[in-house]
Amino acid sequence: MIKHVPNILSVCRILLIPVIVISIFLNNYILALIIFTISSLTDIIDGYIARNFDAVTNVGKLLDPLADKLTQLTLIASLVWANIISGWIFAVLLIKELIMISGASFLYGKSVVVYSRWYGKLATVLIYVSIVSSLLCKQFNVTSGIFINISNSLYVIAIIFTIFALVMYCKALYNKGLIDKSDLNKEVIIDKRK
Repeated sequence: MIKHVPNILSVCRILLIPVIVISIFLNNYILALIIFTISSLTDIIDGYIARNFDAVTNVGKLLDPLADKLTQLTLIASLVWANIISGWIFAVLLIKELIMISGASFLYGKSVVVYSRWYGKLATVLIYVSIVSSLLCKQFNVTSGIFINISNSLYVIAIIFTIFALVMYCKALYNKGLIDKSDLNKEVIIDKRK
């Protein structure tokens, strides 16, 4: 039974996304913060259970990162829509995730599991902390001063680590030979007769 708990928690995280978004749109930032915190805790718990109780499943390998990315991107998009943060933050995160999805598609079928490293985890934590800081600033109507500067700085640091994590993952795949180095120099020829 415990084998299914991480997957159930991942599904719960996905189901909590609309609740957080609706809370933001209704200007109930404290409720959004509470639900987001619960969502973040389920992420920690499902990872702990999966690793320590041998409950890693193929479905879980897909569901867990999907829940993470959907939560991050949807919340960031909601904060942009509500004019709480700048759109460039969402644009950078979206481009990074599209690159990661492309990479995952490329590796599909190669029996490769890409484990998250400290820099990827740190980038995720920084994004989550940035979201929390934005919700708190909005709830308490902080529009200037040291707290809004800290909140904005957290996003910049999170984006820097996000880009760093992406570069490091690509470098690791290249160094391990999972990206065929000769393919990078080939020209793509399209046969127009087909």
